[in-house]
Amino acid sequence: MRWAKMCRRIEHDYRELKHGLGLDHFEGRTWRGWHHHVTLVTAAQAFLTLRRLDPRVRTPA
Repeated sequence: MRWAKMCRRIEHDYRELKHGLGLDHFEGRTWRGWHHHVTLVTAAQAFLTLRRLDPRVRTPA
């Protein structure tokens, strides 16, 4: 059961990275540009995850 929940979480995070944060929007040609894009998208996803898990942050009504 734990593996099933983990797979669902991974799929959700990938969907959020791809559609919500623009992981699939990169159209550059260099590895360096791709690396910068992926790094910024990953940092944004980490920030959103920390905000979601912080009990002090109010959710919008």
